[in-house]
Amino acid sequence: MVVTQRTLNRTYLRRQLLLDPAPHTVAEAVARLVAVQAQEVDAPYVGLWARLPGFTHDRLTAALEDRSVVRAGLLRGTQHLTAAEDYRWLRPLVKAGMGQAGLSPFRRQIEGLELAEIGAAATEALTGRTLTRPQLAKALGERFPGREAIALAWAAQHQLSLIHPPPSGVWRRRGHVHVALAEEWLGAPLRESSVRELLQRYLTSCGPATAADLQVWSGVRRLRAQVEQLRPSLRVYRDEDGRELFDRPDLELADPDEPVPVRFLPEFDNLVLSHDDRGRIISSAADRALVCPGYSVVRPTFLVDGFVAGTWSASPERLVVSPFRPLADPAAVYAEAARLLEFLQLPGAAVVLEER
Repeated sequence: MVVTQRTLNRTYLRRQLLLDPAPHTVAEAVARLVAVQAQEVDAPYVGLWARLPGFTHDRLTAALEDRSVVRAGLLRGTQHLTAAEDYRWLRPLVKAGMGQAGLSPFRRQIEGLELAEIGAAATEALTGRTLTRPQLAKALGERFPGREAIALAWAAQHQLSLIHPPPSGVWRRRGHVHVALAEEWLGAPLRESSVRELLQRYLTSCGPATAADLQVWSGVRRLRAQVEQLRPSLRVYRDEDGRELFDRPDLELADPDEPVPVRFLPEFDNLVLSHDDRGRIISSAADRALVCPGYSVVRPTFLVDGFVAGTWSASPERLVVSPFRPLADPAAVYAEAARLLEFLQLPGAAVVLEER
């Protein structure tokens, strides 16, 4: 069966909680998305605001403080939020699948040291307490004199499973990142998982998708053969370019003609980063270049009729909305931008809609 781009679009929006916002708890919504990009501190707040009706800042802050949601280095080695129970299986699986990726900038500084030795020293320093990253670096620098302390701290973070507890990750909070041993923070051990569990959860939030999509989303390499082994348990579609798309057999496709309201999303949102082929959400290569103009840059976006229609930026003075082309209904975009401005807590700022 061939699945059209619009069907993929509407199905993806539904699974990302952007088609039919429902009154989920924060932990339920984060679990549905598996992991929420949190490289920018305030971004998850905006992403959940777009997905949960009546969402307020204190709801995510409370979930971080009661430990039902945690912030840590996860997919692709970058900061994400995940439900506490999901971190227990996701972190070991992602760490094993990424190997030594992410350590390259520090290899010269840690050359000659065993990563296990750095990890053991960091475990000793963190046991029973939370430290800031500079405090952990200082403790490791004293343990390994003559080495660059911050490189040791990054190596420890790669080696160990560490949570970044509040106040790290709280709305508008900037400053040093805090670190704690995951098993201590969670009060439970980590557990083994499988690519089957990873794929099933990914398809729930992002399917139908290819094996390459799963690899891009997770940062775990060489998954194609393992996904192929799971083929008998999966439904298989093809997109309009002939690519095979896998899906859970118990999940349905959405109606391609279902209307979608205007949505504003933060920088690095899951919706933009979860596939190798982003055509289901960004309709052209020219638009993709505007959303991702450089390495490690993913701009905040807004959706019209389900597809990315432009970018936005905010300052204390104004919220600038920059469409890629003239808007058919600028009033609807302006109204949603005004609602976002209220959530951003920028009194006195104005919405500015750039003309194209």
